[in-house]
Amino acid sequence: MSASLSFAGEAEAFALFDTLPPVLPAELIGLWRGHGLPTGHPLDGVLENLGWYGKRFHGDRRADALLFRWGERRLVPIDPAKIPVGLALHLSGFGRSRAGHNLFSHLMRGLRAHGPVASVRQLTFRGVESAAMTYDRKPIIDHFRRLDEDRVMAVMEIAGDERHYVFLLERVPES
Repeated sequence: MSASLSFAGEAEAFALFDTLPPVLPAELIGLWRGHGLPTGHPLDGVLENLGWYGKRFHGDRRADALLFRWGERRLVPIDPAKIPVGLALHLSGFGRSRAGHNLFSHLMRGLRAHGPVASVRQLTFRGVESAAMTYDRKPIIDHFRRLDEDRVMAVMEIAGDERHYVFLLERVPES
């Protein structure tokens, strides 16, 4: 699945992203499993090492922006407002380490979100209007385009940073 998508860099990722059709916010409702698509961004591999699961989109256009695994079966929503983005980018090597994983595991309780922390709406990005998730208290926007019925490619845009983190979301079947 995500292994079939690999890129030599951000430009190659955008070469695919720019050809993909838009997604409507209502089409995102539900639980999605996330996978980073390495492009050379500092966050490549960090979220996965820390136990990132994905995202959950609600029918009221609100979202749990960052869901992490807690143990084998539990998902915990994290409030990104509690994480300094600049520091996370600067210490990304630590975020990929075992020590980073262990520290994050201990900090999760204090980072927990108490409700959805982002909104979903239509935005124009790179000339196409599509669903985007805007974080409530962070200058971050995730832009989405459709790969197929159950997968979307996403690009995270952080205000003040020219680089983009690229990831894949795969719909989790409802049980």
